[in-house]
This record gives sequence, C-alpha cells and structure tokens, in this order.
Amino acid sequence: MKEKKRKIFTGFIIFLGIMWLCTLISRAVYAYQLPMVTAQKPDSKYVEHKVEAEGIVVAGGEIPVNFVSGLRLAGISVREGDRVEEGDLLFTVDLADLQEIIEEKQQEIDRLSVQMASIEENQALAQQKRDLELARAREDYDTTARIQDTKVGRAAEAYVQAEEDGEEGMDEETKAALQSAAYAEADTKAERDEAVKDAGRRVEDALLPEASSSELTELSMEKEKLSDSLSVYREVLQQEGQVFSERSGVVTGVSLSAGERIGDTAVLRLSDDSVPCQLKILISREQKKHVGLKDFVTVKLEGESEFQTTVTYLGESASGDGSYEILIPLSEGEGIPGQSGTLTASDAGEKFPFCIPVYALHSENTRNYVYAVKQREGILGEESYIEEINVTVQDQNENYAAITGALDGDTMIVVSATKEIKNGGTVRQQGQVQ
Repeated sequence: MKEKKRKIFTGFIIFLGIMWLCTLISRAVYAYQLPMVTAQKPDSKYVEHKVEAEGIVVAGGEIPVNFVSGLRLAGISVREGDRVEEGDLLFTVDLADLQEIIEEKQQEIDRLSVQMASIEENQALAQQKRDLELARAREDYDTTARIQDTKVGRAAEAYVQAEEDGEEGMDEETKAALQSAAYAEADTKAERDEAVKDAGRRVEDALLPEASSSELTELSMEKEKLSDSLSVYREVLQQEGQVFSERSGVVTGVSLSAGERIGDTAVLRLSDDSVPCQLKILISREQKKHVGLKDFVTVKLEGESEFQTTVTYLGESASGDGSYEILIPLSEGEGIPGQSGTLTASDAGEKFPFCIPVYALHSENTRNYVYAVKQREGILGEESYIEEINVTVQDQNENYAAITGALDGDTMIVVSATKEIKNGGTVRQQGQVQ
C-alpha cells in the first residue's frame, strides 16, 4: 500500500514537472513569436540644426562687351567660365552679311545726297523768284509814286488856276470851279497815298523771309549718322570681322550664339578683376530659419582650404521659387568665377525636455505619434504591450525630434522592433522574456 502511494506521489510529481516544463515551453514559444522591441526614455537635448549648401563663385563685378548693333555673328570663340586676356579673340561677324549692310548703307547715303541736292536746287530757284518779285515790287513802288505825284501836281496847278480866275470875277460859276478844283486836289492826294501804301506793302511782302523748313537739316543729320556707322562697318571689315578682348577677365555670361544678330544688349560679359569675387549660395526657406545675417559660417572652395566668415547678404532669390540667396565676399585674388564651393552653418537651437530619435517618430496624414511600451496582466502573467500616443513636434533635425504629449521622462519609447507592431499589441523588450 505504501509502495502504491509512493508511486502515485512520484507520478504526480512527474506530472507537475511535465506541466511546468510544458508551461515554460509554451511561454517560450509564445514569447518567441512576439515582436521584440527596443525602447528608451526621452532625453533632454538641444535640437541642433546644421545647414550645408553648395554654391558657385561669381564675379564681384561684370563688364558688358557690346558691339555694333545689327551685325550677324558668325561664331563665338569663348564660353562661360573661360579666362581671356587682352587681345584674345572673342567672336567673329558674318563678312558676307557685313558687306551687304555696307552696300545698303552706301545706297542710302547716295539717296539722301540726291534728295538733299534736289532740295537745295529748289531753294535756290525759290530765292531767285523772291529776288525777282522784290525787284518788281520796288520798281512798281517807284513808278506808282512818280505817277501819283504827277497827278497831285496837276491837281494843284488846276486849283491855282481856279484861284487866279476867281480873282478876276467871283461869280457863282467861278466859285463852283474853285471848289471842284480843291476837291480834286484832295482826292488826288488821297489816291496817291493809298497807291503808294499798297506798293510799299508789296515791297515789304517781297522782303519777308521764306518759311523755315527742317527737312534739309534732318536729312543732313541722317546722312551724317549713316556715314559714321558706315565708317565703323568698314573698320570691322578691315579687321576681317574679328573682335578681340580689350581687357582680361573671366567670361561670366554669353548672351548670343552663332547666326543671331547683335542687338542693344551685350554680346557677352567679363568679370571685373578689380572687384573681388563672391560665393553665391541658394538655400531653401526651411534652411533660412537657421542662417541669418552676420552669422558665422564655414566656407570651403573647391581645391582650397576652408575658412570662417560671416554672412553679409541674405535676400530672396529672383527666381521666384521661394529660395533665398546668400553672398559671401571673398578676398582679393581668391576664387575664380565658376568655381564651386560649400557653406556650412550650425544653429545650436533650443533645449527641449523630451527628445527622441527621428526614427521613433511616426506620421500619418497630419498626425504624429509614437509607440510606448506599457505593462499589463496577461494570460501568462505580467506582459508588455504597445500604446500609441499622439504627440506634437516642437522641432526636428536629421537625428532628433522634440515632442510633447501624454508622456513623461519615464515613458519608454519604442525605437526599433523586429516585427510590425500596433496599438494594443503584446511585445517583448530586448533582454527580457515575458
């Protein structure tokens, strides 16, 4: 009997052992199937921002290279970024086209010469006509004055005779004759004065100058302008259409290409070696938050050592895409237009109490959230589970994000997981078997 009880007890113990082992195995299998997560508490950190941007060296000053308007380019011998010295060939013009322009200009000058000669001839004829009219008017005046004076003289003689006749016998007929002679003398004088006045006015009219005309002056000015341009064209022809640089510098821009005609704008632009170069950097609107005027920055030109300097110009770019332009002045003799360079700037930023790695932050539409590890009682005892917590991002860089929400300094934030996790899901923490 005792032996039987002992065997039963032994079997029970073995059964309990097997059950305990099965439980351990079950729990191990269950835990093994759970996602393993790594979690950490938020840290208090400064969210530093580092701005790195590439740019290009540009000329501190530019000098336009203009040439005779209207000529067609046969070829451009330089391109942007080329260094040229005084006397180097810049471009050539089309000689055949130039010859046609010269012939057209000469024909235009000849046409103006003929037109001016015709005007001058007509002016000479008009002057002769005016001289003749003046001579005739003066002759008419003299003749009119002489005839009218004669008439007045005769009327005066008639009046004197009438007076003499009246002295012999002043009857009614004699009185009437004397009165008539007096009237006749007065009328003759009046006629003389009117006739002489009219003749004098005709002389005055003939003396008036001809109405002025600017046509000949304008044609002369146009001819002179054409002659000046023709001299320039012929000088270009003598140079066989070749245009050489008058100074040293780097080509900072070429406005035209072969086959195009030269207009009022520059054919190309050269850097002004007397003005130091600048490093031009374009940054985004977001980057501008961390770079400002007079900020210290690090600059490195291609193939040269880096140096510290300050931002002296920062303004909105003319491109209109929302970017901003930074200009860094370089020392005299430093940098070559077209040379690349980089700008590095650091902003220490603000210190925040709750900072997490950026990869621990999740976003969905406009919502930001994190996964926190919490504890609860499960079928196998206390277990870890995931709780999704909505957060607000206060600041962020490429490594850390400063957040606020329903969390504190002891909240364990998931930073990595071996499997996909979700809100409410059971997990196991690395180094722990639940």
